[in-house]
Amino acid sequence: MKENAWTRWPSREALSREGLSRSRRLLAWTVRALVLSLLLWGAVTDSQDDGWKAAAAAGGVLVAALLSRLFFRTTLRHRLWPSLASLALLQGVAVMAQLSGFKVAALVMWCGCAVSALERLPPAVALAAAGVALGSFGAVSNDDVLTSLATCLGLALAGYTLRLDAEARGSAQRLLAQERAARAAEAETAALAERARIAREIHDVLAHSLSAQLVHLEAARLLIERGGEPEQVLERVVAAREMARDGLAETRQALSALRGELTPLEDFLSHLVSTADGAEITITGERRALPAEASQTVRRAAQEALTNARKHAPGATVRLCLDYRPHEVTLDVRDSGGSPGELTGAGSGYGLLGMRERAELLGGSLEAGPGVEGFVVTLKVPV
Repeated sequence: MKENAWTRWPSREALSREGLSRSRRLLAWTVRALVLSLLLWGAVTDSQDDGWKAAAAAGGVLVAALLSRLFFRTTLRHRLWPSLASLALLQGVAVMAQLSGFKVAALVMWCGCAVSALERLPPAVALAAAGVALGSFGAVSNDDVLTSLATCLGLALAGYTLRLDAEARGSAQRLLAQERAARAAEAETAALAERARIAREIHDVLAHSLSAQLVHLEAARLLIERGGEPEQVLERVVAAREMARDGLAETRQALSALRGELTPLEDFLSHLVSTADGAEITITGERRALPAEASQTVRRAAQEALTNARKHAPGATVRLCLDYRPHEVTLDVRDSGGSPGELTGAGSGYGLLGMRERAELLGGSLEAGPGVEGFVVTLKVPV
């Protein structure tokens, strides 16, 4: 249901003083001071040295000021009847001033009532209230008809101009508030995305490191249960300790990555392959620096694929191929296959799922499944 334009109030932003520049605030106070000065001057000049009459005139000016303040406050709250009551009382004070001989003060109050009504009331009510005030002004004015009519039209135009200006300022205030809300929402979204990225990094580092340690510790446990050689058990424990150290180094590297400090991807993969038995790497295409998110996705996918190969195909040869293409980078990890290891059931099973989610967030893909010989993981990331 559309709001009737004739009964619509000016917005609260338009009626308030918010958004006014310092110069406009100064102008507004100057106009108020000028109106008050005119009222006081009219009261003094029309009292003709009569003390009681001057005191009554000063009291009338005070009452008019209080009623004006009440009118501004009630219109700001969009309260129609209190606003009309205060405006009617103001015009009543103007009539009393006219009857008491304070003609200047009466004319100023009628003009002020007309302009304020057109600026702050709904249009239908404003026209009626301004018509009463301007009619009273024209009735008591000493000017000729054409001059009075021109004055009334000028006052009506001034009130309407002030209304348009206030509405424009109110619209600007609402747009500014919406822009601030949008910026706050954008900042909150960015913060949440950054938290999710940090959580992903920490999860991937810990998952890889702890999974690798679990492989060696489980192997050590099985050797102890089956009466294996102490040297073999010690070898597994030492390997787990080395994995813990590597995990700590990877955690530090992840923190550096979060700060934008990344080692070259080729160096990282070469070091990763050198610490894994039976693994080799091939790099093709024109090498170039990748965005941080893409680089981290490739690193984590390689780590996860090597860890899975250790679990599910112990002793198998693992080949990594990093291919730089014009618009994407591809990582292919495949093992030579073999009998499932005794640690096949270890781990949560969510590593490849997390890698797939990482790739899809960047617009890429990750495919994993049996190949000709063993298991194949293929990651594609657009860059």
